[in-house]
Amino acid sequence: MPPLSLYIHIPWCIQKCPYCDFNSHAVQQQPVPEQAYIQALLADLEQDLPKIWGRKIISIFIGGGTPSLFSPDNIEHLLTELRARLNILPQAEITLEANVGTVDNEYIQGFRQAGITRLSLGVQSFDDHQLKILGRIHNRDQAMTALSLAQQHFEQFNIDLMFGLPQQDVEMAMQDLQTALQFQPPHLSWYQLTLEPNTWFYHHPPEVPTDDETWDIQRTGQKWLAQQGYENYEISAYAQKKQQCQHNLNYWQFGDYIGIGAGAHGKITDAAQNTITRMSKQRHPQIYLDTAHTPEVIVQQQQLSHDDIYLEFVLNALRLKHGFTVQDFEMNTRLSFEAITAPIEQARRQNWLIQHDNHIYPTQLGQQFLNDVLALFMPD
Repeated sequence: MPPLSLYIHIPWCIQKCPYCDFNSHAVQQQPVPEQAYIQALLADLEQDLPKIWGRKIISIFIGGGTPSLFSPDNIEHLLTELRARLNILPQAEITLEANVGTVDNEYIQGFRQAGITRLSLGVQSFDDHQLKILGRIHNRDQAMTALSLAQQHFEQFNIDLMFGLPQQDVEMAMQDLQTALQFQPPHLSWYQLTLEPNTWFYHHPPEVPTDDETWDIQRTGQKWLAQQGYENYEISAYAQKKQQCQHNLNYWQFGDYIGIGAGAHGKITDAAQNTITRMSKQRHPQIYLDTAHTPEVIVQQQQLSHDDIYLEFVLNALRLKHGFTVQDFEMNTRLSFEAITAPIEQARRQNWLIQHDNHIYPTQLGQQFLNDVLALFMPD
């Protein structure tokens, strides 16, 4: 069986950022219903338990939205209830996403005491002007304070940082990177601003760098990060030695995961039936709260076809610098490697992929044109 993780979605934010296409909802004036939502999460989980009896949880990721709107006491209560229902490995990585504008010393220390082992801090930029454009609720000083506290209380923490911001050049992007690395984060998520559909920026696009300018930023930053000892192990993920995010690695390596919470997705392998099923939960927070105790909380459930399976495997695995092996493909998809030999050969001729013995991985050119590589694997 593939490794199994748990994803928990908390859908509320102080305000919706103009670039965000995640299932997040601005808190109006009423307080977030923390305890009611935790009870809904547990009811949701209990309906999924028969699908994963006896399996061990290797990681938990509490994402959003802004999970740090929940108090440390309530996060501790949630983790306690999860341990009563799930076989969570003692060394499991437990990540909580936090907005640096919503945390202080009491909260950060409280999350650590609650059982969070890894904090992921959404900074995006250290430039106050850019933070205003991005709709962030924090400023540079708040980000610096939160990162200092994370450094004190957590051995494992991540900084989320963007590049390709409006009117940003290489020097400005490098200033952000250099500021982030002052805190020696074990992990850095450094990713390009994209104008996703259904966002404010998509309908009111800011003036962002050209593709060539963005590539210059990315290439310069990647070279400097490598010099600082950070491995670019996935397209936008950089880690010090042995500090890769285990939860996200499980996604990219086509592992299984339960998804609970408003809009959460899951992927479960049934070894007895030799099937892989994806499911998603109600997106709107109030509808989720109303249906979490019933089967109606699941809005979509689909058994993947062979084409779906190999395409999803490749789509994820080729994000990783080290790619995948023939054995990885056959074990996780339960398909023959022959299903993808033709598109791999096409990509090799384009110098997008390398196949060395049983190991397939992208070239630097392939990473740059990953969407074109993936298009080769699309079913006719």
